[in-house]
Amino acid sequence: MSVTCELCDANAGDVIVSTEQLRVILVDDANYPGFCRVIWNAHVKEMTDLSDSDKNTFMQAVWKVEAAIRAVMQPHKMNVASLGNMVPHLHWHLIPRYTDDAHFPNPIWAAARSDKQDQFGLDIRRARIPQLQQTIISNFSS
Repeated sequence: MSVTCELCDANAGDVIVSTEQLRVILVDDANYPGFCRVIWNAHVKEMTDLSDSDKNTFMQAVWKVEAAIRAVMQPHKMNVASLGNMVPHLHWHLIPRYTDDAHFPNPIWAAARSDKQDQFGLDIRRARIPQLQQTIISNFSS
């Protein structure tokens, strides 16, 4: 039986930045506009499997994306996590959080605390996505 890794597909997702070593994608999550992932291109399971130089490259990318999300999306808080229990392929989740999101203050994977989302707030956040994409690209150009 062949097991495929969904993160090994370099063309999957809305790719914002792609380098030889990593890529940044915008996650398609209607309730969390601005949710991004930074994915290491090589199929590597743990951060300690990377060289010090690669760890630095990877983390600098995470911080560039976090800075862009904070500047453009203006979240109440950022969730930055490397989980990968189900997909053993290095990647970081960067999720802007707001006090009015359906899960706050719990993780977005927990049960929602409310069925009601602030639609106006979501619409404003969704409208910022093109600016976020441009800011991320700019952060990687400098």
